[in-house]
Amino acid sequence: MNDTATPSGMGSLGHNSAGFPVDWSTDAIVERRNRYYAASQRAFVPYKTPLIFNHGQGQYLWDEKGNKYLDCLSQNLTISVGYNHPVMNQAVIEQLQAIQHATAMFYHPVPAHFAEELVATMPAGEEWVVHFTNSGAEAIDLALMMARTYTGNVDVISLHNSYHGATFGAQSVTGVSGFRHNVPLPGGVRFVPNPDQYRGDFGSGVDPYLMALDRTIQCETPGRLAGLILEPIQGYGGIVPLPVGYLSGAFDRIRAAGGVCIVDEVQAGFARTGENYWSFEYHDVMPDIVVMAKGIGNGLPLAAVVAKREVAESMAEKFLFHTYGGNPVACAAGRAVLRIIEEEGLQENARKVGAELLGVLQDLQKSHEIIGDVRGRGLMMAVELVRDRETREPAAEDLATLFEFTREEGLVMSKSGTYRNVLRMCPPLCIQMEDVDFFASALGKAFDRLAGTRA
Repeated sequence: MNDTATPSGMGSLGHNSAGFPVDWSTDAIVERRNRYYAASQRAFVPYKTPLIFNHGQGQYLWDEKGNKYLDCLSQNLTISVGYNHPVMNQAVIEQLQAIQHATAMFYHPVPAHFAEELVATMPAGEEWVVHFTNSGAEAIDLALMMARTYTGNVDVISLHNSYHGATFGAQSVTGVSGFRHNVPLPGGVRFVPNPDQYRGDFGSGVDPYLMALDRTIQCETPGRLAGLILEPIQGYGGIVPLPVGYLSGAFDRIRAAGGVCIVDEVQAGFARTGENYWSFEYHDVMPDIVVMAKGIGNGLPLAAVVAKREVAESMAEKFLFHTYGGNPVACAAGRAVLRIIEEEGLQENARKVGAELLGVLQDLQKSHEIIGDVRGRGLMMAVELVRDRETREPAAEDLATLFEFTREEGLVMSKSGTYRNVLRMCPPLCIQMEDVDFFASALGKAFDRLAGTRA
């Protein structure tokens, strides 16, 4: 976006309201990060030139120079109801002023209320319970431990192209090499082909992928499983929705082998898909364990494992402790997220605006041969770039070029997919119909510029 706003910092070197110095000069920000960040964190930089955010409002962001952007990434899907929401701010401030932390060994009403309200979003007919953690990766680790404890089995099935987090346990079930470090990871994990209807090992359909799951269980495991973990829409893998029929068929096979079914809703949950509050509901299945994070706290550190009581009770003999899990400030934010989604109709907004944005992508596909596939559900969308639509050879270099152009046109997006040839778009749930025209214009200009480089 071309319009600008004055950054909230006081010049290049100022102080915040508490009197701490804040240097907003671009070079100083980059220099401090490079000097004091470890390589493991410093390496996570998407653009050629660092993008530095100063403040946000709703679905918009401003950088340190005052340039305005339409956020189509939601800080990796953590910003669910928008930046600087007054209801969110008030809930956090009031709790912070009362007490900033009460560890889980002590009782506090806010986390308990939030657990009750989270359970109310789940399908009826089961007795659900909640364990709060600090991050999605921690929640994945807990879900794996819970599955193995409950079943007494070890082997877990995961999918190719999946992303479940960066901790030791979460990496072990992540099926993208770029997220797996070159160190020994926990064992007992078997991977099966994901039913990607565009780029899957067996093409479109469901049965061949279920047959591959059968073969893996029969040939690579003892025949008794701890469970299956999957994302109904693979997020970092490039917004790959799993086809109807796969989850139900896979769940049947896992349960027949003694396992439980773990659904990772870290990216797709909290009304983001529009048609349903949880993405697994699209498949008419009932999981045993659900992992949720990111949008749960609108950017505050918070995550949860929601499980059937009988499954969670298997861990009753020993406590499992997360120091900040269930922090009352974070849980106050979580309660605000649920209320805002409900009162502002953001699930329906995700459905309606998401459909319009997807239509924009489909129109672009008609005029740009480099777009091999358009896919998504609600406010989770992607375009996959290919050098040739017949061979589907990934166009990773072109995607990298396009990605830089989208930033220059005022859009914040993400490079994604196993081959880094997917443009991933997941804006805050509060994005409006009025934003669609700008989205279409800016993205159209970026694709036209890309076409000019390939002419």
